[in-house]
Amino acid sequence: VQLVESGGGLVQAEGFLRLSCAASGRTFSSYAMGWFRQAPGKEREFVSTISRSGGSTYYTDSVKGRFTISRDNARNTVYLQMNSLKPEDTAVYYCAATAATTGLASEPRMYSYWGQGTQVTVSS
Repeated sequence: VQLVESGGGLVQAEGFLRLSCAASGRTFSSYAMGWFRQAPGKEREFVSTISRSGGSTYYTDSVKGRFTISRDNARNTVYLQMNSLKPEDTAVYYCAATAATTGLASEPRMYSYWGQGTQVTVSS
């Protein structure tokens, strides 16, 4: 599986962005998907995950109520809608895919496939 993120950019605080992650191959629905982020000097951290069917989702506390993960299995794409952005959301955002679970996965070590990342910068 190859993953390509897009949609990052520079936005002011309280603004919004929608990230997309397009996956290659015909088995996209066999993978749970996740979004992670890494800020300069910090470890990569979990943001959100969605199950294979899209019926279940999970978020880290800091983005609950602001971010929404979704997927379109017909388009092999997962999205991250980010609203009410804060400067502390500034990071490189990565999407990832795992076939290791039929549910959700929040640990990076569970993911086998990663995109190249897209930069999100939120100015104050």
